[in-house]
Amino acid sequence: MAKTLELEFGTEFGKTARISLENPKEPIDEEVVKQSMAQIIASDVFVSPSGKLIAAKGARVVDRNVVEYELA
Repeated sequence: MAKTLELEFGTEFGKTARISLENPKEPIDEEVVKQSMAQIIASDVFVSPSGKLIAAKGARVVDRNVVEYELA
């Protein structure tokens, strides 16, 4: 099972940009996520193809199960 925390940001051109973090520490603390997203926006370090990150839109944990089959 692979889990990813996806942070969703609004950009200056009205699009959505995502930053994904693998294997997040659980349980997720919503307040820490909000504060971290605010710091990311304030630092102005990340720029997406659709412009600067200007607003926190949401966050989610994606849980993915992978089943591999050997076909040899």
